[in-house]
Order: sequence, then structure tokens, then C-alpha cells
Amino acid sequence: MSNQPVLVKSSNAWNTFTIASFVVASGMMAGGIYFLEASFAAKGFYAMSALMLVHTAISATKTMRDAEEANRMSNKIDEARTEKLLMEMGRGNV
Repeated sequence: MSNQPVLVKSSNAWNTFTIASFVVASGMMAGGIYFLEASFAAKGFYAMSALMLVHTAISATKTMRDAEEANRMSNKIDEARTEKLLMEMGRGNV
């Protein structure tokens, strides 16, 4: 059994697409707020809401990723303990 972690890397094309999508969506949102026929205070409220939404989306994604990585590490530790126990049982050392 290999102890090497499985690394899933995204392609450069995917990274470029993701960044471009974020830039386009941010630009469209900023343009929509700028051209909105509302008071400056209302535009400010919408802009702050949009920034908070982006921030919380990034935070939620990072939190879920960290939980998945912690779960993966816990599973590897449990698997190593089980393998060690099975090897000891095979030798009759238990």
C-alpha cells in the first residue's frame, strides 16, 4: 500500500476559466450597481452586500475543503492502525 497522498490538481485551463468567470461576474455586478437608478446609499448597500457574499462564499469553500482534508487524514491514520494490527495478528503478537 502506498503512503503517498493522492493529489488532485486542476488544469491551467480550468484555473484560467475560473478566474475569467469571476472577473466577468464581478464586472457585470459592479456595472449593474453603478448604472442602477438608486441613491448613492442604496448603491453602497448593494456593493457591500456583494462583497460580503463573495467573502462568505470563499470562506465556506475553504471551510469545507479543510474539513475534507482533515477527514482524509483521519481515515489514513485509522487505515494505518488497522494495517498494523492485522500485521501483528498475522505474526501472533496480539
